[in-house]
Amino acid sequence: MLHWSIEPRELPLRFTWKISRNASDAKTNLFVRVADASGRPAGWGEAAPNVRYGESPALLLQQFAALQPDLARVQSLPELTQVLDAAAPAHALRFALESAYVHREALRRGQSVPQLLGVSAPAASVPTAFTLPIMEPAAVPAFVQQHGLARFALIKIKVNQEGGADLLRAFTRELPGHPLLVDGNEAWRDADGLLRFVEEAQTIAGLNVQLLEQPLPAACADDYRYLHGRTPWPLIADESVTDTADFAAIAQQFHMVNMKLMKAGGYLNGVRLLREAQAHGLRTMVGCMVETSLGIWSALQVSALCEVCDLDGLLIVRDEPFGVVQEAAGELAPQAAVPELLGL
Repeated sequence: MLHWSIEPRELPLRFTWKISRNASDAKTNLFVRVADASGRPAGWGEAAPNVRYGESPALLLQQFAALQPDLARVQSLPELTQVLDAAAPAHALRFALESAYVHREALRRGQSVPQLLGVSAPAASVPTAFTLPIMEPAAVPAFVQQHGLARFALIKIKVNQEGGADLLRAFTRELPGHPLLVDGNEAWRDADGLLRFVEEAQTIAGLNVQLLEQPLPAACADDYRYLHGRTPWPLIADESVTDTADFAAIAQQFHMVNMKLMKAGGYLNGVRLLREAQAHGLRTMVGCMVETSLGIWSALQVSALCEVCDLDGLLIVRDEPFGVVQEAAGELAPQAAVPELLGL
């Protein structure tokens, strides 16, 4: 019989994490452990609850308690999948449970996680985007210098309707020509309003926008279809693709898909989403929530399926606790071994 446990942990952040819909100075993530009576090997998984999907630490703890009896009887990954399909827990909790089990299975079998999932291994060092959150434009120069943004090949800039162009202008004065990904987090209400923002932004000298991520709400399918051939910046689906998607419809609205394991609800579904996106001619990206290096290590295991990696979540956490991924010169290096968090 397997023994499952869960532990919440508050994670103070290095700076205020502000996007178009909320702001925070700390996050509370949850860490799941699974092992048999001997305690070895143990598998660990991380859940990063997201309010956009109605998730909270309290909800995940409640759902975990309700699942305990069924989890204890699980003896295979297909059995775990059946339990999770029946219970339909929050996506972040489902990912933590499945990844903990997958990590234990990989250790038990002497395999890597990519081998177990049937995907290619990640590169030894993977470039990641780094995010500049919404802030006053006057604060941008100090932020760029303090966090060494020039070392990252791609910078994501969070924007809203009110100050998006001013933030892009302030950043471009610091690093003209630097490749950018602009992320609206559903801040705009209609396609015409967004196109006015894009038109204004294009007058900024030195601006180099490569991609535009989810500027309108996921429900605005007609607007996205209208934008698809009109925006000069390729569109990335984030909130429009969670644990499921109609990829034939998504391909008419977007050019790229941002798959996050915390949204997908597990490795297995995340790999499926990436492969289906590719089958429909969509470019692929792997993203993250604000996560420790455990969650980022997990995302890196499927990064070979992706053109772009936006995996800076661990760099937002102050005093990141586990160190199973290291960053240097804007690239992430995951440790080779499956993580075992002996200190928790």
